Amino acid sequence: MDSNYLPGDFKKIIVSEEEIRGIISRIAKEITRDYSGKKLIICGILRGCFIFMADLIRQIDLPVEVSFIKVSSYGSGKEPGNIEIIEFDGLDKYKEYDIIVVDDILDTGNTFCRLEKYLKDKGFKSVNFCAFLDKPERRRSAVRVKYTGRQIENEFVVGYGLDLNEKYRNLPFVAAVK
Repeated sequence: MDSNYLPGDFKKIIVSEEEIRGIISRIAKEITRDYSGKKLIICGILRGCFIFMADLIRQIDLPVEVSFIKVSSYGSGKEPGNIEIIEFDGLDKYKEYDIIVVDDILDTGNTFCRLEKYLKDKGFKSVNFCAFLDKPERRRSAVRVKYTGRQIENEFVVGYGLDLNEKYRNLPFVAAVK
């Protein structure tokens, strides 16, 4: 670990680089097994998913299409707010596809619940979710997530795509903020 990555505002590393590699390998194998022979689109929730999703799709041993959806829920703070679906391009093209929505963290569950209804109404064959991290203590909405990387405690975390006011996404691990 490079000490330059741990300024005074981090308490501890929650998920190491090595553990991240193991999580990605495990989930990619599960997706490859579950979607063999199907038309699959992996749709990332911007912006937090981009690093996890890029690493994940490179490990999936299937032809997949990729898209992104922009959802606003946090604004500039640490607490989730109202869920707004901002954009999703090309929905009509994918109606015969199974879709896996990928996000960096499952917190309240509100975003996934809102997206599940939205995407089912758009006519996808199936809608499933994949979250790199899961904070079950924060759940406010019941949501079914097919692929989960790792459960963590109720701490605000940054790194590996997760941010605090758009900073720290580039950390190669996940750390708890003081």
